[in-house]
Amino acid sequence: MPELPEVETTVRGLATVLQGQRLESVEPRRADLRRAIPADLRQRLTGARVTGLGRRAKYGLIETDRGDTLIFHLGMSGRWRIDPEALGKHDHLVIATENGHHLALNDPRRFGSLDIVPTAKRDDWPAFSALGPEPLGPDFTRAYLERVLEGRIAPIKAMLLDQRIVAGLGNIYVCEALNIARISPTRAAGQISRERLDRLAAAVRETLTAAIEAGGSTLRDYARPDGELGYFSKQFRVYGREGERCPYDGGLVKRRVDAGRSTFYCAKCQQR
Repeated sequence: MPELPEVETTVRGLATVLQGQRLESVEPRRADLRRAIPADLRQRLTGARVTGLGRRAKYGLIETDRGDTLIFHLGMSGRWRIDPEALGKHDHLVIATENGHHLALNDPRRFGSLDIVPTAKRDDWPAFSALGPEPLGPDFTRAYLERVLEGRIAPIKAMLLDQRIVAGLGNIYVCEALNIARISPTRAAGQISRERLDRLAAAVRETLTAAIEAGGSTLRDYARPDGELGYFSKQFRVYGREGERCPYDGGLVKRRVDAGRSTFYCAKCQQR
């Protein structure tokens, strides 16, 4: 599944052709993806002008001058294609802009979603209302982690994956950040020192920022809007590197399975 950096990269790519543009046509080519596509999506978007693009957690946001926001989720295999030579059977939403660009939301597995909500009420949308702060935002700090993790006995990795604690973090980048911060993924969240929480908050920002700058990862079939694959996966410190050496201290990278997800960590520097 595309994670936060891939979604951020996608939004930035879309902004190059959508920002400020009027949508000449909006064509849903099927009635549903993971769930039904809003029946009035075409009506509310056709003729509207794009006034902003953004991201919340792993959702992309396209704002219009009509006071609506198109919210998209890429699911397992979704991606936007800019000016495709031809449309394919998995291009489920096609948008044409006033300057002649065509964009196609391609989703072979149809695990993504499309929703349209009033921008003024966007924070109250069910998928957003319970989300924690953005990991790259000003509210995600050591002090915040110290407060929300106090007394928690659940493993720190599980806490970071809880969207109510922090929005948008996924398995890959949590593994990476915990390695940078030299914290065991199984350590009780409420037993992590203030110093380590400081390192952790910084490590999360460092990991996500590096991934965004690198263009996202190449896991599965993710691609940027321009069709070029990202390359951050070549920089992974521990994720997918079982049996290799940790770049921090040369310890052996091990893998364990927690709640059906692979956890990669250094057996030496992440002992506790």
